Amino acid sequence: MVKRRVLLALFGLCLVLAFSALGRWQLGRALEKEALLADTAGVLAGPAQPLAGALAGADGIRKVAGEGRFLDTPPLWLDNQRRGQRVGVRQYCAFQPAGAAEPLLVDLGWLPLPGDRTLPDAACPRGDAALAGLLAPPPAVGLKLGGGLEPRDGGQRWLALHLEPAEVARAWQLPALAPRVLRLDPALPLGHERDLELLSNTLPPEKHRGYALQWFGLAAAAFVTTLLLWFRRKK
Repeated sequence: MVKRRVLLALFGLCLVLAFSALGRWQLGRALEKEALLADTAGVLAGPAQPLAGALAGADGIRKVAGEGRFLDTPPLWLDNQRRGQRVGVRQYCAFQPAGAAEPLLVDLGWLPLPGDRTLPDAACPRGDAALAGLLAPPPAVGLKLGGGLEPRDGGQRWLALHLEPAEVARAWQLPALAPRVLRLDPALPLGHERDLELLSNTLPPEKHRGYALQWFGLAAAAFVTTLLLWFRRKK
Protein backbone atom coordinates (compact mmCIF):
# COMPACT_ATOMS: atom_id res chain seq x y z
CA MET A 1 0.00 0.00 0.00
CA VAL A 2 2.80 2.37 0.92
CA LYS A 3 4.67 1.51 -2.28
CA ARG A 4 1.61 2.26 -4.38
CA ARG A 5 1.12 5.61 -2.64
CA VAL A 6 4.74 6.57 -3.28
CA LEU A 7 4.47 5.61 -6.95
CA LEU A 8 1.32 7.70 -7.35
CA ALA A 9 3.03 10.65 -5.68
CA LEU A 10 6.07 10.33 -7.93
CA PHE A 11 3.83 10.15 -10.99
CA GLY A 12 1.99 13.28 -9.89
CA LEU A 13 5.23 15.16 -9.31
CA CYS A 14 6.46 14.12 -12.75
CA LEU A 15 3.30 15.61 -14.24
CA VAL A 16 3.86 18.82 -12.30
CA LEU A 17 7.43 19.10 -13.59
CA ALA A 18 6.43 18.28 -17.16
CA PHE A 19 3.54 20.79 -17.25
CA SER A 20 5.77 23.46 -15.66
CA ALA A 21 8.50 22.86 -18.24
CA LEU A 22 5.98 23.25 -21.07
CA GLY A 23 4.73 26.47 -19.52
CA ARG A 24 8.26 27.86 -19.27
CA TRP A 25 8.91 26.88 -22.89
CA GLN A 26 5.81 28.76 -24.04
CA LEU A 27 6.88 31.84 -22.06
CA GLY A 28 10.32 31.61 -23.63
CA ARG A 29 8.81 31.48 -27.12
CA ALA A 30 6.69 34.54 -26.31
CA LEU A 31 9.80 36.49 -25.24
CA GLU A 32 11.71 35.38 -28.34
CA LYS A 33 8.94 36.52 -30.66
CA GLU A 34 8.50 39.83 -28.85
CA ALA A 35 12.23 40.48 -29.30
CA LEU A 36 11.95 39.54 -32.98
CA LEU A 37 9.06 41.96 -33.52
CA ALA A 38 10.88 44.76 -31.71
CA ASP A 39 14.05 44.14 -33.73
CA THR A 40 12.08 44.10 -36.98
CA ALA A 41 10.33 47.37 -36.15
CA GLY A 42 13.67 49.05 -35.50
CA VAL A 43 15.16 47.68 -38.72
CA LEU A 44 12.21 48.81 -40.84
CA ALA A 45 12.46 52.32 -39.41
CA GLY A 46 16.09 52.65 -40.51
CA PRO A 47 17.76 53.03 -43.91
CA ALA A 48 18.24 50.13 -46.31
CA GLN A 49 21.65 48.44 -46.48
CA PRO A 50 23.24 47.17 -49.70
CA LEU A 51 21.96 43.64 -50.27
CA ALA A 52 25.33 42.08 -51.11
CA GLY A 53 26.97 43.61 -48.04
CA ALA A 54 24.16 42.48 -45.73
CA LEU A 55 24.45 38.91 -47.04
CA ALA A 56 28.15 38.89 -46.26
CA GLY A 57 27.67 40.49 -42.84
CA ALA A 58 26.27 39.26 -39.56
CA ASP A 59 23.19 37.10 -39.37
CA GLY A 60 19.88 38.62 -38.41
CA ILE A 61 17.18 40.77 -39.93
CA ARG A 62 18.25 43.58 -42.24
CA LYS A 63 16.42 46.11 -44.40
CA VAL A 64 18.15 45.86 -47.77
CA ALA A 65 18.10 46.99 -51.39
CA GLY A 66 20.22 46.01 -54.34
CA GLU A 67 20.44 44.99 -57.97
CA GLY A 68 21.04 41.60 -59.51
CA ARG A 69 19.39 39.04 -61.74
CA PHE A 70 16.91 36.23 -61.32
CA LEU A 71 18.35 32.80 -62.07
CA ASP A 72 16.82 30.39 -64.55
CA THR A 73 15.26 28.13 -61.90
CA PRO A 74 11.72 26.80 -61.50
CA PRO A 75 9.36 28.37 -58.96
CA LEU A 76 9.33 26.87 -55.47
CA TRP A 77 6.00 26.86 -53.62
CA LEU A 78 5.99 26.65 -49.82
CA ASP A 79 2.90 24.76 -48.66
CA ASN A 80 0.52 25.41 -45.74
CA GLN A 81 0.92 29.18 -45.66
CA ARG A 82 -1.86 31.16 -44.02
CA ARG A 83 -2.96 34.68 -44.89
CA GLY A 84 -5.71 35.62 -42.47
CA GLN A 85 -8.16 32.74 -42.54
CA ARG A 86 -7.08 31.59 -45.99
CA VAL A 87 -4.58 28.83 -46.70
CA GLY A 88 -2.31 28.82 -49.74
CA VAL A 89 1.29 28.73 -50.88
CA ARG A 90 4.18 31.20 -51.07
CA GLN A 91 6.37 31.50 -54.15
CA TYR A 92 10.16 31.56 -53.90
CA CYS A 93 12.62 32.18 -56.73
CA ALA A 94 16.43 32.30 -56.88
CA PHE A 95 18.13 35.69 -57.23
CA GLN A 96 21.83 36.48 -57.65
CA PRO A 97 22.62 39.88 -56.12
CA ALA A 98 25.37 41.86 -57.85
CA GLY A 99 28.59 41.54 -55.87
CA ALA A 100 27.37 38.67 -53.66
CA ALA A 101 29.08 35.30 -53.49
CA GLU A 102 25.85 33.30 -53.28
CA PRO A 103 22.34 33.63 -54.68
CA LEU A 104 19.38 33.65 -52.33
CA LEU A 105 15.69 32.78 -52.35
CA VAL A 106 13.27 35.67 -52.78
CA ASP A 107 9.76 35.49 -51.33
CA LEU A 108 7.45 36.79 -54.06
CA GLY A 109 4.29 36.45 -52.03
CA TRP A 110 1.20 34.36 -51.37
CA LEU A 111 -1.43 32.81 -53.62
CA PRO A 112 -4.49 30.73 -52.64
CA LEU A 113 -4.51 27.01 -53.33
CA PRO A 114 -7.68 25.54 -54.93
CA GLY A 115 -9.49 22.52 -53.56
CA ASP A 116 -7.72 20.13 -55.93
CA ARG A 117 -4.37 21.51 -54.69
CA THR A 118 -3.17 22.40 -58.17
CA LEU A 119 -0.09 24.59 -57.85
CA PRO A 120 -0.36 28.09 -59.36
CA ASP A 121 0.95 28.55 -62.90
CA ALA A 122 3.21 31.49 -62.08
CA ALA A 123 6.77 31.44 -63.42
CA CYS A 124 9.71 33.14 -61.76
CA PRO A 125 10.82 36.53 -63.11
CA ARG A 126 13.77 36.51 -65.46
CA GLY A 127 16.69 38.83 -66.06
CA ASP A 128 17.98 41.88 -64.21
CA ALA A 129 16.00 43.48 -61.40
CA ALA A 130 16.37 45.96 -58.55
CA LEU A 131 14.90 44.53 -55.35
CA ALA A 132 14.26 45.79 -51.84
CA GLY A 133 12.82 44.24 -48.74
CA LEU A 134 13.69 42.44 -45.54
CA LEU A 135 16.57 39.98 -45.34
CA ALA A 136 15.46 37.43 -42.76
CA PRO A 137 15.81 33.77 -41.74
CA PRO A 138 13.64 31.29 -43.67
CA PRO A 139 10.22 30.46 -42.19
CA ALA A 140 10.53 28.25 -39.12
CA VAL A 141 10.68 24.56 -39.98
CA GLY A 142 8.76 23.29 -36.94
CA LEU A 143 7.93 19.59 -36.84
CA LYS A 144 9.13 17.79 -39.96
CA LEU A 145 6.64 15.28 -41.32
CA GLY A 146 7.90 13.34 -44.33
CA GLY A 147 10.02 14.70 -47.15
CA GLY A 148 10.38 18.44 -47.33
CA LEU A 149 10.83 19.02 -51.06
CA GLU A 150 9.41 17.35 -54.16
CA PRO A 151 9.32 18.16 -57.90
CA ARG A 152 6.06 18.61 -59.79
CA ASP A 153 5.42 18.49 -63.55
CA GLY A 154 8.83 17.00 -64.29
CA GLY A 155 10.65 19.61 -62.22
CA GLN A 156 8.89 22.61 -63.78
CA ARG A 157 7.57 23.47 -60.33
CA TRP A 158 8.60 22.41 -56.82
CA LEU A 159 6.59 22.02 -53.63
CA ALA A 160 8.16 22.36 -50.18
CA LEU A 161 6.67 21.49 -46.81
CA HIS A 162 9.46 23.41 -45.08
CA LEU A 163 12.03 25.78 -46.53
CA GLU A 164 15.70 24.88 -46.15
CA PRO A 165 17.95 26.74 -48.63
CA ALA A 166 20.70 24.09 -48.50
CA GLU A 167 18.21 21.39 -49.48
CA VAL A 168 16.83 23.55 -52.31
CA ALA A 169 20.35 24.22 -53.61
CA ARG A 170 21.02 20.47 -53.81
CA ALA A 171 17.72 19.82 -55.58
CA TRP A 172 18.36 22.60 -58.12
CA GLN A 173 22.03 21.61 -58.52
CA LEU A 174 23.27 25.01 -57.40
CA PRO A 175 26.62 25.35 -55.60
CA ALA A 176 24.88 27.02 -52.65
CA LEU A 177 22.06 29.31 -51.54
CA ALA A 178 22.38 31.94 -48.84
CA PRO A 179 20.92 30.81 -45.48
CA ARG A 180 18.59 33.82 -45.38
CA VAL A 181 15.73 34.79 -47.70
CA LEU A 182 14.60 38.16 -49.03
CA ARG A 183 11.06 39.14 -48.03
CA LEU A 184 10.19 41.32 -51.00
CA ASP A 185 8.91 44.85 -50.37
CA PRO A 186 5.11 44.87 -50.98
CA ALA A 187 5.48 48.16 -52.92
CA LEU A 188 7.49 46.56 -55.71
CA PRO A 189 5.52 45.61 -58.86
CA LEU A 190 6.51 41.94 -58.68
CA GLY A 191 4.88 38.82 -57.35
CA HIS A 192 1.68 38.39 -55.39
CA GLU A 193 -0.01 39.29 -52.09
CA ARG A 194 2.58 39.84 -49.39
CA ASP A 195 3.69 41.89 -46.41
CA LEU A 196 6.73 42.05 -44.14
CA GLU A 197 5.00 40.39 -41.18
CA LEU A 198 7.43 37.76 -39.89
CA LEU A 199 4.88 35.95 -37.69
CA SER A 200 2.10 35.66 -40.26
CA ASN A 201 2.21 31.86 -40.30
CA THR A 202 2.91 31.19 -36.65
CA LEU A 203 1.60 31.98 -33.16
CA PRO A 204 1.91 35.57 -31.86
CA PRO A 205 3.43 36.21 -28.40
CA GLU A 206 0.04 36.58 -26.69
CA LYS A 207 -0.99 33.11 -27.85
CA HIS A 208 2.16 31.63 -26.34
CA ARG A 209 1.38 33.38 -23.06
CA GLY A 210 -2.13 31.97 -23.12
CA TYR A 211 -0.81 28.45 -23.62
CA ALA A 212 1.76 29.01 -20.86
CA LEU A 213 -1.04 29.94 -18.48
CA GLN A 214 -2.88 26.74 -19.38
CA TRP A 215 0.19 24.58 -18.75
CA PHE A 216 0.87 26.27 -15.40
CA GLY A 217 -2.78 25.75 -14.49
CA LEU A 218 -2.45 22.04 -15.27
CA ALA A 219 0.73 21.91 -13.16
CA ALA A 220 -1.10 23.48 -10.24
CA ALA A 221 -4.03 21.09 -10.64
CA ALA A 222 -1.70 18.09 -10.78
CA PHE A 223 0.09 19.28 -7.64
CA VAL A 224 -3.13 19.78 -5.67
CA THR A 225 -4.49 16.41 -6.84
CA THR A 226 -1.27 14.68 -5.80
CA LEU A 227 -1.47 16.22 -2.33
CA LEU A 228 -5.11 15.24 -1.89
CA LEU A 229 -4.49 11.64 -2.96
CA TRP A 230 -1.42 11.37 -0.72
CA PHE A 231 -3.13 12.56 2.46
CA ARG A 232 -6.36 10.70 1.73
CA ARG A 233 -4.54 7.40 1.26
CA LYS A 234 -2.36 8.10 4.29
CA LYS A 235 -5.46 8.19 6.48
